[in-house]
Amino acid sequence: MIIGDYNDLEILRFTSVGAYLGDNDGSDVLLPKKYLTELLEVGDTVSVFIYRDSEDRLVATTEYPKITIDRFAYLKAKTVSYYGAFMDWGLEKDLLIPFREQAQKIQEDKEYLVYLYLDEATDRLVGTTKTNKHLVPCKNELKSGDKVQLIICEKTELGVKVIVNEKYNGLIFNNDITKNIRRGSKTIGFVGKVRSDGKLDIKLEQEGYEKVEEMSVKLLTLLKEQKIINLSDKSSPEDIKKQLNMSKKSFKQVVGKLYKQRLIQLYPDKITLVES
Repeated sequence: MIIGDYNDLEILRFTSVGAYLGDNDGSDVLLPKKYLTELLEVGDTVSVFIYRDSEDRLVATTEYPKITIDRFAYLKAKTVSYYGAFMDWGLEKDLLIPFREQAQKIQEDKEYLVYLYLDEATDRLVGTTKTNKHLVPCKNELKSGDKVQLIICEKTELGVKVIVNEKYNGLIFNNDITKNIRRGSKTIGFVGKVRSDGKLDIKLEQEGYEKVEEMSVKLLTLLKEQKIINLSDKSSPEDIKKQLNMSKKSFKQVVGKLYKQRLIQLYPDKITLVES
């Protein structure tokens, strides 16, 4: 059984307090009665999350935590005590972040980027806000243009920090922020450049032909709905981003392509479809 993650386990037997679930290695764990349904039978396989309860016993739950082992998520601090900060991670027992694992003093009701790991000395799940030590430099694993998973982090003067594929440090430069992104949200991005220090420049738009094709469809669909788009090559990057969630460079590529195909008509202050 993997502590801190989902496990597919077989129902071995029912008791007055719940059902005992087992794996192929002969280990078993209790799924409390409140998580059972009338349809479950001995021999059924159920997907459960494994962690330790308030009495330090391994227990299973069908609830979905906000974070799983060896991953990152933004969590809100519920209380701070003598032992550390207790975070809301969506389960009955709150997640402890000891003082030694706090990059800065955690305050109640504020959200922090947290990494979840298993403390081998105690066999307990622990959170940490010292997240950088759990990120590694990117070497040859990724290349320019690769599609990646992003967790949106803090804003800086240069842009927005991101965690890439739950492993790497990345940055979306201000000029490449072409849609609304919120701290803590997850989205798709594309590798722009792998730097010599292993950090990644990330873009929200795909480069090349596929990107232009996708955005061309988007612009044509919008024109069919609105008839007119009040933009031109003289429009500011801010106006283009606000209306289309495109960079000005992408906008000019798309407009140029559609104009050559004689699908749109260009004016000094607007774009329309070519009348058939």
